[in-house]
Amino acid sequence: MPNTTQSQLIQAQNLLKKIDYLNHSDSPQIDAEVLLCFILKKNRAYLYSHPEKILTPDQINLYQHLISERSQGQPVAYLTGSREFWSLDFYVNPDALIPRADTEILIQAVLDHAQNQDQILNIADFGTGSGIIAITLASERPHWQILGLELSPQALKLAKKNTEKNKIKNISFIESNWGEKLLEQDLLLDLIISNPPYLAHTDPHLSQGDLRFEPPGALISGKSGLEDFEKIIKQAKKLLKPNTGQLFFEHGYQQAQAIVNLLDQAGFKNIQTIQDLNHLDRVTFAQN
Repeated sequence: MPNTTQSQLIQAQNLLKKIDYLNHSDSPQIDAEVLLCFILKKNRAYLYSHPEKILTPDQINLYQHLISERSQGQPVAYLTGSREFWSLDFYVNPDALIPRADTEILIQAVLDHAQNQDQILNIADFGTGSGIIAITLASERPHWQILGLELSPQALKLAKKNTEKNKIKNISFIESNWGEKLLEQDLLLDLIISNPPYLAHTDPHLSQGDLRFEPPGALISGKSGLEDFEKIIKQAKKLLKPNTGQLFFEHGYQQAQAIVNLLDQAGFKNIQTIQDLNHLDRVTFAQN
């Protein structure tokens, strides 16, 4: 069996292209490259500058195992255990969602529209998961004080590891069902940010691509896909500072109007929606 970088890469790409209808992968070629880079601990340019590099039997066996796992749909991020987001590197495992580029729209919205940015702000990330939102904001605004709230102990453990990995000092974590633990304290927040579950339990996307392997509790929000938004809005009304506190949501591209309605009904003001790079409604934010 061929044992060069080039031959292994071609073989893997051909296999993944054949079963792409199962994976719903954006690019079988990139998947094959990323997994080989992971094994070789090299970047993608190395693969093409060293096409005749001879792989060891152990490297070939591991690569073929990872390609086999990918061919069955396992997400690349779970196979490598990491994913880059906002130029930071994060540990990833099946205890939390895989970071996605859409969430960078949420980060940018907070950085662009949060009030009193030069001051010390108290911020909560509801449903922090692997911690990517809290950690990214903490890295951009080291004077902000950020709480990561998460119900899953396993996800919290992952978030803490990512905080240490990225050498972040201005975050603490609380095990809580959204903001329940904060409601027990005499605390008012400047910002609440959340990327909650927003798929209905009948959503066909749940049986496609990477979603098949991600934790259902981080994806599904009841029959409508809006149940967690309703809970967070109700809690946020009590937890945010009157008149100045802000609530930021990432949501599904068809949910903006429903979320605007929920915010309006709850008494929030200055409600705005931002589109992603595909011109789809992705982030909605409002003032208490």
